Parts: sequence; C-alpha cells; structure tokens
Amino acid sequence: IGYTIVSLLFVISCVGFIAGAFSNVFMYQRLGFGKTITLAAAVQIAAYTTLATAPPYPVFCGALFFNGWADAGSNSFVASIPRNEKTNMGILHAVYGVGAFAAPFVATQFSQQKHWSFHYLISTGVSILNVALLLYVFRLKDQSHFIPETTPSDQSGQQQQPASDNLYKQIMQQKIVHVMAFFILVYVGVEVTIGGWIFTYLVEERGAGASAGYVSSGFFGGLTLGRILLLPVNAWIGQERVIYLYSILAMALELTIWFVPSLIGNAVAVSIVGLLLGPFYPIAMNVLAGLLPRWLLAGSIGWIGAFGPTGAALFPFMTGALASKYGVQVLQPLLVAMMAIQIGLWFFVTRAKVSRQD
Repeated sequence: IGYTIVSLLFVISCVGFIAGAFSNVFMYQRLGFGKTITLAAAVQIAAYTTLATAPPYPVFCGALFFNGWADAGSNSFVASIPRNEKTNMGILHAVYGVGAFAAPFVATQFSQQKHWSFHYLISTGVSILNVALLLYVFRLKDQSHFIPETTPSDQSGQQQQPASDNLYKQIMQQKIVHVMAFFILVYVGVEVTIGGWIFTYLVEERGAGASAGYVSSGFFGGLTLGRILLLPVNAWIGQERVIYLYSILAMALELTIWFVPSLIGNAVAVSIVGLLLGPFYPIAMNVLAGLLPRWLLAGSIGWIGAFGPTGAALFPFMTGALASKYGVQVLQPLLVAMMAIQIGLWFFVTRAKVSRQD
C-alpha cells in the first residue's frame, strides 16, 4: 500500500479522538471523572487486543478509531490540581514522552519478525496495568473527591459557575479556547509528522537502514527530557516568551536537516528538536488553566484535545500525499512552514491572555 493509504490510519485515529472529545463533557457530567477515565482505559485494552491479531485493514482502522476515542481525560484533572501546576503538567507529558520514546524500540524489533502485530500485545499489557492503577487510585470516584471544587478565589466570589448556562455554550464563547485549539493542532501536527516520517526521510534521502527507526526514539526521548529539564528555563525566561525562542531554534535545526546531508548530524538535530518542542504542550495547558474557570477546564481541554489528533492526522496525511507525488523530501519545507505558523498562532494566544487580564 502507498503513503496515502498508510496516512489514512492517522485520520481514523483522529476521528475517534474527536468523537471522544465531544462525548467527554457529557460523560463527565453523567458518570464522573473516575468512571469515565477507567472506561476509556478499558476500551483501549479491547482496541489493542484487536490490533494484535493483524486483522483486515477495515477492522484495523476500526480498532484505531476506538483507541482514539479512549485517548483523553488526564489533562483536565492535572490542570485542576491547585498546587505545583507547571511541574505537574510537565511530569504528566514527560511520562507520555517516555511511552513515545519506548514505542519505536519495540516496534523496530517486531517489524523484523513474522508476527509484526504482536508488538500491540505490549500495549495491551500496559493498558491492563493502566486500568488496574486507575481503579486503585481513583476507585471510580468523581474528581471532586480528590480536588476541591472551590479555591480561595472561588470562595471570594471571583469565580462562580452560572447555574443555567449550557456548558458547551460557555466553552464555545471562550475565544482563547479556539485560538489555543489551533495552536495545539499545528504543534501536535509537527510532533507526529516528525516522529512518523523521519524514518522514511532518513532511509530515502540519507540512505539509512532499518536502525533509523531509533531516530524516532531519539526525538521522543528529547521530547521527554525537554518537559522536565527545561522547566527552570521556562520559569526564568517566562512561559509565553520561551515558546518563541524554542520555535526559532527548532526551525534552525530543521533547516540543517534539510540542507546538510549527514545521517548522524540529522539524527542528533532531530533529538534536539524534540528537546525544544517538549515543553510546548504542558506550557499551553498551564496557560489555559490560568485563564479559565475550573468548571470549564475539563470540557475546554477536551475540545482543544480534539484538535491535537486533528493535526496528528492532517499534517502526516498531507505529508504522505505530497510524498507520493513529489517524494519524501517535502518533509522538511513542510515542517519549517508549520513551525512558522505555530509562532504566529502563539502570538495570538499571548494577546488573548493579555486582553483577558485587562
């Protein structure tokens, strides 16, 4: 199958995530946080078990849809914790990075075996452990059991939830939510496009072998380290300004990958790009959590979270379609353009924050 058909897998997973994001607010209101997040994790067990059997392509797509539907929930909980918000969000997304770092190692090993799909059994085992931990920690209880619904600012009357307004309507009225959603769309698109296509780029443009799959691990390893090691830098420079700095440096490194035909140099540059991009998502969630009332966080983050997989589907699919026609060398100019758009969107995010404080 060609690049375009493979890229459809990104789209199917994205559609599932969007469906999950739309149902997120309803399920939180009806079932509560503990039951919703545990149900989602249980659905992932079924999805990965199906994928491990190497089913026909339509069934494979269906399993990815349900896996995408289940992949949401923890951001709003962590953003609601009233202490150490920036560090907590950095740790949460660093753990995501650990999984993304390990996955290419596992996938590369299984890709050389007859039963390549058995690598999904590793994901199944992790999902089972995840459900057990969620049951042990949250015990199917609502978020309010662990985090108070009110804070000192709430009690002083600065934040009081309207009694009658529809929650979806309130979320849609927040301009910052929509601007941040498009920023996340482009950011996640950049992240997944690099992680998903850098292997093909190095093989076809730099003559790399199968071990180039480890470069993707280097990228996600950098992503993980960036979310922890750069926390002091973020605090020193400021969360809003540091995004501009990291973006410019990442664009410069992408230009070296584009114009310098060195396999080792490109691999190192990819890892550093991951380091620089790592803090983006947790910083964005922290900025949003500082702007919105607590009762809007879960739904708003769910809505924004739906745009992330949209970017994760749109830009890799676009890359695949362009690569089918022009070759995989289109990857680097596309990434540079996406990073430039990302800088522009962050400008509007910071403007939205200032206007909201005035």
